[in-house]
Amino acid sequence: MTPVELSRTVLRAVRRAVDEGELSVVVPVRAVVMPPGPGGCGDYATNIALQLARPAGRPARQVAEILRPHLTRSEGVADVAITGPGFLNIRLGGGAGASLVREIQRRRDAYGHGDILAGQIVPLRIPYDIRAEVVADTLVRIVATQGGRAEVHHIHIHPSRAEPAGTELSRAEPAGTDLPQAKTVGTDPSPAEPPCTNAPQADPARPHRLHRPRPQITTLRPTPAPEDPTPLGPDAARWALLHPASHDRPRISADHLLQRESNPLFRVRYAHARTRALIRNAAALGCTGDPGDVPEDVPGGGELVGALAGYPAVLTQAALHRAPDRLARHLVTTADALLAFQHTVLPLGDEKPSAAHRARLALAEAAGTVLAGGLSLLGISAPDYL
Repeated sequence: MTPVELSRTVLRAVRRAVDEGELSVVVPVRAVVMPPGPGGCGDYATNIALQLARPAGRPARQVAEILRPHLTRSEGVADVAITGPGFLNIRLGGGAGASLVREIQRRRDAYGHGDILAGQIVPLRIPYDIRAEVVADTLVRIVATQGGRAEVHHIHIHPSRAEPAGTELSRAEPAGTDLPQAKTVGTDPSPAEPPCTNAPQADPARPHRLHRPRPQITTLRPTPAPEDPTPLGPDAARWALLHPASHDRPRISADHLLQRESNPLFRVRYAHARTRALIRNAAALGCTGDPGDVPEDVPGGGELVGALAGYPAVLTQAALHRAPDRLARHLVTTADALLAFQHTVLPLGDEKPSAAHRARLALAEAAGTVLAGGLSLLGISAPDYL
């Protein structure tokens, strides 16, 4: 079961609870599922009970108790536990890994893309600074994965000038124009203000005009690099600027060029190269990947499945919070899981390729697809040989 399928399963559980009179709420359009956080358990967690608590007029944990049996009876769900204030932690039954790999095989580079920003224009205003330029360039691609369109505007920011409070802008301004009253991003943006209910009514005698929602402006002011990163080369320079959080000062050093485990960029690109090597070596043995379940006791297998399953949520959060560093760090997590898992993929010695090897090879190939896609969004190459 893929995250998308599990989201639909959660919504079906809510609908059954409503149909049976256990909950009196409007069934939401979407349920967020992602790998469980600290204190969680299972394969995925959802906050749907917290989301429905207020409209249901019940405590979130009580809503979770109502939804739990409906989820437990769903096909593909092995167990459901409730943690914290009402998070539903879901452990999947057989077929979870195989379904995920098939989904990645089917969607390829589009895996993880969504429509949460469909039709929206995202104005980004940036100072004339190399790090801000790279962050904005990356966000244009990340926002596009969620159906939105980012527009970049350059501004002159004086150190003595305070940033005004956030508002909205009704139209895009040309590059180089100082767009007033925008939101500065270094942390997660605040939710949009609710619409005003006291707005004056249109004159019925005048022709009706369609008023589109005003796009929310985001000012990107990441901490500048202490020195020019271009001597590192395009890939290492971009990584040095994108991997740290916006408020952290990037480290510009030759360490980003070292082919060592201590270098996160090397681990990510090496992990991708290893997936390509595994596919080549498997072909020499007459073995091809075939999606199947990987046992939990295989080193790195569970972590790799979890990282791949969490990739769509990371892309969504990176787009919504204008934070490409989230994607960069998730690629490191995925790479580390793959590097721990790679030694189990091919037969050893006189061992013949089996269904287990084909399933592991398919999982490794899926990891390579995600790593290559993520690096491409960051504007970094993913070589087949390293």
